[in-house]
Amino acid sequence: MSQSLTTRLLHADRLAGVEHGAVHKPMHTAATYSYPSASELIAVFQGQASGYVYSRQGNPTGASLESKLVMMEEARAAAVFSTGMAAISAVFLSLLKAGDHLVSSRFLFGNTNSLMQTLQGLGVSVSLVDATDVAHVEAACRPETRMVFVETIANPRTQVADLAGIGALCAQRGLVYVVDNTMTTPMLLQGREVQASLVVHSLSKGIGGHGHALGGAVVDTGLFDWSAYPHIAEPYRKGDPKGWGMTQIRKKGLRDMGATLRAEDAHRLAVGAETLALRVARTCANALQLAQWLSAQPQIARVHYPGLPSHAEHERAARLFKGQFGCLMSIELREGLDPLAFLDALQLVILSSHLADNRTLAIPVAHTIFWEMGQAQRAAMGIAEGLIRLSIGIEDLADLQADFAQALARI
Repeated sequence: MSQSLTTRLLHADRLAGVEHGAVHKPMHTAATYSYPSASELIAVFQGQASGYVYSRQGNPTGASLESKLVMMEEARAAAVFSTGMAAISAVFLSLLKAGDHLVSSRFLFGNTNSLMQTLQGLGVSVSLVDATDVAHVEAACRPETRMVFVETIANPRTQVADLAGIGALCAQRGLVYVVDNTMTTPMLLQGREVQASLVVHSLSKGIGGHGHALGGAVVDTGLFDWSAYPHIAEPYRKGDPKGWGMTQIRKKGLRDMGATLRAEDAHRLAVGAETLALRVARTCANALQLAQWLSAQPQIARVHYPGLPSHAEHERAARLFKGQFGCLMSIELREGLDPLAFLDALQLVILSSHLADNRTLAIPVAHTIFWEMGQAQRAAMGIAEGLIRLSIGIEDLADLQADFAQALARI
């Protein structure tokens, strides 16, 4: 009998078998694990048998969350990390070497942009391009190009990359294609649909939903031929080549770098994922209606939201994201109005740097999360100095609209 993703997520732990008939996988907080014989311990260490040796490399609670991510992305394997940035760092530092070249969208989350600078300091060349057109990505490729990185909906200005076109290009050229699916989640897009090799998530955002646990993930879609990738270390070239990439990411990112997700956070994120479909539907509906309403307000100069026909990539977003457009938008007030005064006038909306929370959040972008990069780079990314980022939650729409209305009236 075919069942929906939400139904399968809700019953995944129970049907896999949990002690005492529990419906959730319990938290396994042990740091280390023992075996009856030395030969069994050796077999697990050498990867000849399944099991756990030390929680820095993973634990049963994290493995349960990984199985849910594999289910959500219809993928081959997943590894969970302490944060989304740890997951992205693990991909880059595990798979790239000095002399390699990375092509990335220039429309990036501020911390990811900073990480690109770190990679350059380690000898990896980085080209930042306008990824809304695959031609720009293709023009940037070189013989030493190994990887392409994009976000599905760019934070904060909501540009939508040519995800399918870039996927076809990477498949043709044998490049690792990494897609950050945080702002869409597998409910709006599965990475394999655009031929992604790897999908990264900040689990702290939409998949967790409640803003009370940090976490990240790397998901291997199973589409990339790792046997042709030159940087897989010899110890990991064992068994099915489809598993080589994830093995190296786990060994380097978890065992060597120690970016391990706590069992307590893995449990919270796994439970949060059970209501993902409900939360995504509500936040997408709220965001679209609020974007339409804000667009009609005389104090608002621009609303950046893929759900609006005025958005440059509206038709692409509608096609890729199943007619829904996510919770992220940004707005610009009419010239002469103070964005900080507007933010201070909000009463229900929370001033916070988080995203995809159950609660609606707002932040002045240029003054906070993108302050470090400077005005020139912000301008290159399409970020106006007065840009306000909004992450729309699940509150009643009438309450949100009333709060924005009173704040606009006060300025």
